[in-house]
Amino acid sequence: MRRFYDLPFIVILIGMGAVAMLIPAIHGAAVRDYETARAFFYWAILFLFFFVMVALATSGMRIRRQGRSHLISITACLAGLPLMLAVPFAESVPDTRFLNAYVEMVSSLTTTGLTLFEPERLPPTVHLWRALVGWLGGLFIWVTAIAVMAPLNLGGFEVSSLREIGEGTRQIDRVADPAMRLRRYTARLFPIYAGLTLALWAALFIAGETPLAAICHAMSTLSTSGISPLGGVPEGTAGLRGELIIFIFFVFALSRQTFLVDDRADTWRSLGKDPELRLGVFIAVGVAVLLFLRHWAVGVEEGDEVSVMEGLRGLWGALFTVTSFLTTTGFVSEGWASTRAWSDFSSTGVLLLGLAVFGGGVATTAGGVKLLRVYALYRHGIREMEKLVMPSSLGSAGYTGRQFRRQGAYAAWVFFMLFAISIAGVMAALSLVGSLDFEDTMIITIASLSTTGPLLQIAGDIPVQLAPLSDGAKAIVSAAMILGRLETLAIIALLNPEFWR
Repeated sequence: MRRFYDLPFIVILIGMGAVAMLIPAIHGAAVRDYETARAFFYWAILFLFFFVMVALATSGMRIRRQGRSHLISITACLAGLPLMLAVPFAESVPDTRFLNAYVEMVSSLTTTGLTLFEPERLPPTVHLWRALVGWLGGLFIWVTAIAVMAPLNLGGFEVSSLREIGEGTRQIDRVADPAMRLRRYTARLFPIYAGLTLALWAALFIAGETPLAAICHAMSTLSTSGISPLGGVPEGTAGLRGELIIFIFFVFALSRQTFLVDDRADTWRSLGKDPELRLGVFIAVGVAVLLFLRHWAVGVEEGDEVSVMEGLRGLWGALFTVTSFLTTTGFVSEGWASTRAWSDFSSTGVLLLGLAVFGGGVATTAGGVKLLRVYALYRHGIREMEKLVMPSSLGSAGYTGRQFRRQGAYAAWVFFMLFAISIAGVMAALSLVGSLDFEDTMIITIASLSTTGPLLQIAGDIPVQLAPLSDGAKAIVSAAMILGRLETLAIIALLNPEFWR
């Protein structure tokens, strides 16, 4: 029989998913929820048996070492693996349909974090399972972004590359095939990913959070899924200390250079020159300060007495929430409600939608358009304004030279247009099969495509409920979450005629 890591990609993920089911089974037994524990344990055994049979059946299969074949596997995993992950979920939650469980697992695996259930309806073990699936989905994105997307010039790497979108490098393919790159980067990134999660969990637990909430919030922060067993960070017991700790770990969703040493030119000092990190900090701080000044000006105009502590609490609430939605995590600060009520500013939903569309860094767990594409368009705009003043100038080298300004900006603009078309298409599809109004349809669409599920709870005047939607609408939402996680350019690359030759 072949070695485990030589098996087809999706077969390996089936085995990993079956093993992961043992964790909530152990937790359920520990908290004396034996019914839920049995559901996860029995299905873990059955799926492990299924994995062994499939592994034996494919042991003699010759796998084609092509990056695009792994791109097909990624698409199949995001759409098919939740079918397996949803089985123990549906078994553990009474009075629910399998379609609802499937949508929930798609949401978790794509690190979207939207939910169809109230927090009190799900057992603690099921909450742990949701967070664990989201955490594994974040690791999946970390590894495949570097091992598959980067060589294919997709996922944001097309902005600074000299090759065409979706075009692989034959030299790289000869040196290391995609399966070898997947093994190598999994071995490199998993200890970092797991170590950061354990560090955050320990810090939250020391800050006063309960063990279950601490581990779920830790996994949700690193994976940017925003899944919480309590309904949000403000419902926890860690308070401001917990928010400060979580805020520090948002940096790993702003730039891949925070955890990939190979992408740093001169160790940690190059982080200050990273365009994604600088742009992310500028947007987060700038928007938070503008909100604070707006609140403060309205408060002074109306004659309200605002203490220093209230002002700092409002500033922190804005900074934490803005950064959270910029990284597509979706956690809300405890001070966000007072920030909105301070000046009666009720239209913050549009602001949060825009931040989620911007998204985080390339090759991170964050969704959205990605900061590197935004920076490419910014650099291109600056260069065009320089040419208005000096038409014959050649310009400076910039971040990655002429390629980043011209072809990179072109690729970024193409993706922006595809993202806008995707928003219009999903909204039109939801309008045809559902009875939602325009605002709710827009919130669901952007939350799905940007993988920022908590937008449903905070972007509108009242929370948007997914449970009453029709089966067709839920299927469209699931497809939108997969599309938002995989990105439109990757789907178009699969339709490239060269792929089928």
